[in-house]
Parts: sequence; structure tokens; C-alpha cells
Amino acid sequence: MIISRTPFRVSFFGGGTDYPEWYREHGGAVLATTIDKYCYLTCRYLPPFFEHKIRIIYSKIENCMTVDDIRHPSAREVIRYLAIDRGLEIHHDADLPARSGLGSSSAFTVGLLHALYALQGRMVGKNELTREAIHIEQDVLRETVGSQDQASTAHGGFSGELVVTPVAATSGRIHELNDNCLLFYTGIKRTAETVARSYVDDINSKKRQLRLMKDLTDEAVTIFSTGVDLKAFGYLLHEAWEAKRSLSAQVSNSDVDDIYRIARSNGASGGKLLGAGGGGFFLVFAAPDRHHAIRQALSKLVFVPFRFEFSGSQVIFMDREQDYLEVESQAVPARRFRELDAAGDPAAD
Repeated sequence: MIISRTPFRVSFFGGGTDYPEWYREHGGAVLATTIDKYCYLTCRYLPPFFEHKIRIIYSKIENCMTVDDIRHPSAREVIRYLAIDRGLEIHHDADLPARSGLGSSSAFTVGLLHALYALQGRMVGKNELTREAIHIEQDVLRETVGSQDQASTAHGGFSGELVVTPVAATSGRIHELNDNCLLFYTGIKRTAETVARSYVDDINSKKRQLRLMKDLTDEAVTIFSTGVDLKAFGYLLHEAWEAKRSLSAQVSNSDVDDIYRIARSNGASGGKLLGAGGGGFFLVFAAPDRHHAIRQALSKLVFVPFRFEFSGSQVIFMDREQDYLEVESQAVPARRFRELDAAGDPAAD
């Protein structure tokens, strides 16, 4: 049995410039970090005692005979990509809900790749996990997703650029930034791909906004890595959110706008919806002495305390169980098990 733990991410700046439709021609930059909220994938080879060959447990339960029968897109394509042709059980758990702007789908893909590689006896690097997760989501599944989520969740910590580069900052500065952040769950679920497609399909018409968003990322990195008052970071976050909102009418809505208005009227210097937009988690940036007032004003929302984390995707449990396949290869081929009726006779099929 293998258990992988993969963090969710918070993106401060540059979201939107990480879509290949944009950065392959114009370049892109994202300032993001991972937080201590995780996606857990438990994987094991399934013993030969079941009517099904593959069992996948998430918000649904799938019992399948073949990979083609699997309905969960990422699970199906990761198993196919790794050419696993054995009985398999996968169990997914997460600290926070899906479809909420924290890169949960990419955390699942990265975490499943990591766990299944470990199950096969191979430990892979974070760059390989990043590349393969991007390939599966963008090339195989053809999803409208960027590239920051896979890189962030695989590597962990603070990073900028598509080539993952840790941002140079002291531990004190990192703690100071963390202490200025508040995270609220709006309760609005959305499909990131739908929101993203509303502006990615016509991304070349958004050149002004996307260039501004990349420039703001570079400026934010400078502020963060020097001794500039972090209030300037919040003001930049506000400017970046206004640019992001202008990409599409689907990025925000009246409920989200009300949340941000209330936060700013109670002392926030900046904020943004995380992810593509439309709903999910809202990040508020404010000096710590304004946090109580903001939390009181937004008391109808779920407040989520968090700390930054720096490990990225990890295998946190590994137990080599009995290999039934090896045992079976040395024994008489197994037959299908049948239940006994009340009299102890084999029940009719």
C-alpha cells in the first residue's frame, strides 16, 4: 500500500499567463505557493478475491473490469499512461472541496502519478511529475488548464516562472506574508475549465490585461523578496484582481464582488478569487490588526486558517504487501470464487 500527500496551491499573481496558448508565444510568470491542505491518494494492488478488477473511491465509487470502464478522467488516463494491467484500488481523500480554485484536479493527477509510480517500485522527481501531469491534463484529456498547478503541487513552496524557481526570501518575510493572508470559502462551486475557456478561446484579444498581469507578477516578486512594506503587495493584488476580472464576465459575479467590497471596507488592501474564477476560495490580504474586523464582517463564510508548506508532493507511507500476482504465477490458476447457499452447496450463478 502506498499513500501520497500532495498540497493544494494558492496563486497570488500571474494566473492566466500560464496557459500554453499564451506563454508559448508571449511568455508567462506566476507567483504561487502551496499550503498545508492536502490531497491524499491511497493505492494498492487489489487481491484477486473480487468480481471487479479496479476499484476507485472518491465522491463516487467505481468498480470496473477494465481501464476503459473508468469514468474518472484523470484516474483512467494515469492508469493507462503507466500501463498498469493489474487489479488496483485507489482511494482519494482531501482536506478541502474540489472545484474551488486551489488546483485540486492537478493535485489529484500529480498525487496519483506519484503513488502509482511508488507502487511499481519507482520514485520519480518533481520535474518528471510536473511534465507528465501537464501532458495528461493538456494533451491527453485536452482540458483547458494552465501549467502552474501541476508545477506548484509537485514542487511545493513559493515559485515564479514556468521553470519552477523558488523565490528568494527570508523565513521571517515568508511568515510575514502568511500572517497577512485570510482565506474564505465562498460556497460557490464551479468548473474551472468552463470559466477558463471563456477567455482562453480568445486569449489574443486579452494581450493588454495578460501583459499587465505578468508585469505585476515581476513587481510582486521584487516587493516580496525585499524589505518593502507588504501593504504594497496587497495593492498590487488588488490591481491584478481588477485585471483578471476584465478577462471575462464569468471570472467574478455579484456575490464575489460583495465579499471583496466588504473585505476592503474593513481594511483589506487586496484580494482575489483563487483559480480561474467564478467561485471557490477567496483570498483576502490585510494587516493582521484588521483580521478580526474582516472575519466578523464575513462571518457567514467559512474561514480556513492555513500555513505555507514547502515539501510538495510526497509519498508518506509505503508498505510492501503480499504480491498475489507472484504467488499466483507459481500456483494453479485461480478460479472464480462462488458463494455457498444455506445448505453449504455452491450457489447457482
